[in-house]
Amino acid sequence: MDELQQAEADQSSQHRYQGYDRIMGNISWLLIALVALDMKITPTDGANTAFLAGFSILLFFYNLNARYGVLSRKYGTLKIFIDLMVFLSFIVAVCWYTGKITSPFMSLIYLILMATSLTQGRRVTYFMAVLAVSSYILLASADFREINYYLTHIIELFPFMLIAHLGAMLAGESEAARREVERLSLTDDVTGINNMRNFFQLADTQEKLAKRYIRPFAICMIDADNLKKVNDRYGHFAGTKLIQQVARMITANIRGSDICARYGGDEFVIMFSENGKDDVLNAVERIVGGMAAEPFDFEGQSILTTLSAGLAGYPEDGDDVRAVMANADEAMYVSKRSGKNRLTVFSKTMYPESFGKQADTPK
Repeated sequence: MDELQQAEADQSSQHRYQGYDRIMGNISWLLIALVALDMKITPTDGANTAFLAGFSILLFFYNLNARYGVLSRKYGTLKIFIDLMVFLSFIVAVCWYTGKITSPFMSLIYLILMATSLTQGRRVTYFMAVLAVSSYILLASADFREINYYLTHIIELFPFMLIAHLGAMLAGESEAARREVERLSLTDDVTGINNMRNFFQLADTQEKLAKRYIRPFAICMIDADNLKKVNDRYGHFAGTKLIQQVARMITANIRGSDICARYGGDEFVIMFSENGKDDVLNAVERIVGGMAAEPFDFEGQSILTTLSAGLAGYPEDGDDVRAVMANADEAMYVSKRSGKNRLTVFSKTMYPESFGKQADTPK
């Protein structure tokens, strides 16, 4: 399950950086357009105009290559870092020929710092701030001036560092919030295991692998037998504790590559990847038997309850996840009707003698 969740996180990260890449492309076109507009409305000598046009052409071809050429579809922090270094170099070069520190393009360095803080993390943001300050010093020292001139403009360095620091801090907070929202959207808030939205996303990947490489999988549906009785006798908080106990029992007896989720109420689903239903019988019986053998404590009282389970497998019991789930669910209800506290393995014939395989439980 951890491996699948990591793959899901990597895919989410890929989509996020793909969005960042589009933004970097838009910034490139914006920079080129601003320089072209400046050349149109601000009179400059021929040499400066030639340099500005040359820088714009270089950025144009870089952007074509980054968005549609060799570097396209290679999303990640490294590509964005290269973009930001190119943008900073372009801005500094343009500023050199349009007034240096008095250039109207000087303020665009703040844009680079904010973009860095949102995509690169604190260390790279501080590094970029150092480069921005160094660029400012380079532009300021290009023409020799009196010392008072430099002292007057030293204060202009502080906004670079302040924006970098605040941007890095805000980026850290927003990233933490994004991860928490992502976690909450994928997990059940009572048990901490997957919710059904995430289950179907992960199960869909396993289904595609099973069909492509002709591999089996098994699905188990589990339901707590006495949730209503526990709620009526001990209260709904005890029922919540019961649901959490079932989740702990499940996670303690499955592998990291298996997928479990709270289906709803007191019902759970487990997908055993790359194993047929006969291969996972012992694991399910441990869950059912363990629940019957281990009471949970609630406000000083020991509460013992049981589980009913149904098991079905791919491809013999269905040709997709939902079909196998439906048959596992049917087998679970057979367990309910057969006396509870047991596992039923789905069979297409569903003869009565095949119903109600009692899980081994200590007496």
